[in-house]
Amino acid sequence: MTTPVIELHTVARSFGGIKAVRDVSLKLEEGEVVGLIGPNGAGKTTLVNCITGVHTPTSGRVMFEGRDVTNQKPFQAARSGLCRTFQIVQPFPEMTVLQNVASGALFGQKISSLHKAYDAAHEYLDFVGIGEYAEMPASALTLANRKRLELAKSLAMKPRVLMLDEVNAGLNSAEINGALGLIKKISDRGVSIIIIEHLMKVIMTLSQRIVVLHHGELIAQGDPRSVVDDPKVVEAYLGEKFAKRLTEENHG
Repeated sequence: MTTPVIELHTVARSFGGIKAVRDVSLKLEEGEVVGLIGPNGAGKTTLVNCITGVHTPTSGRVMFEGRDVTNQKPFQAARSGLCRTFQIVQPFPEMTVLQNVASGALFGQKISSLHKAYDAAHEYLDFVGIGEYAEMPASALTLANRKRLELAKSLAMKPRVLMLDEVNAGLNSAEINGALGLIKKISDRGVSIIIIEHLMKVIMTLSQRIVVLHHGELIAQGDPRSVVDDPKVVEAYLGEKFAKRLTEENHG
């Protein structure tokens, strides 16, 4: 049996008296795409922060490729291949698009020269579809292209696992379809992905498995169809309107 790329053992995180994450245990297998859903305040970003060293779990263990990384710092997580994007995209605004991605390559890879970092950056910018904007200041990009820049920066760090936090927020339907295609291409490269997302179209299209958090607890996990049919999930998150539409689709 292969070792899961990520394994969480009863991970909990409290802030004062507030339990943001409550004893969550889950696994991410090599090459898997897992959708992480739940209402606002369910603990999704906090859980990713526990995996990437932004928060140290109050209790429990985080394992990465069989190693205990519970007490790692964010830079250690990133350099080991645990990479993430942020819901609010913040490129280095005064630097060019190319320089932004080169900084990710220099930080995350054992690259010996700036020239090689720029070569790598060009490759990742072309991969995400914004190579033509390489010499523009990052601040001049549209929101959709800033999100692609964020992906390019993460890819330049050679991730083993990529955690995407609301990567489609604020995008129109055409931009979302473009992002879906791009995330599939990243997955095809063998990168394991955890995606936090409110758009069920995105979750249902991309995920092989869905994990649902509610009030910091894991209330359901499994294949997409069985999870969205779960009455607990419908009540906690999806709502009656979505449940009704789903029932009509299933019986239509």
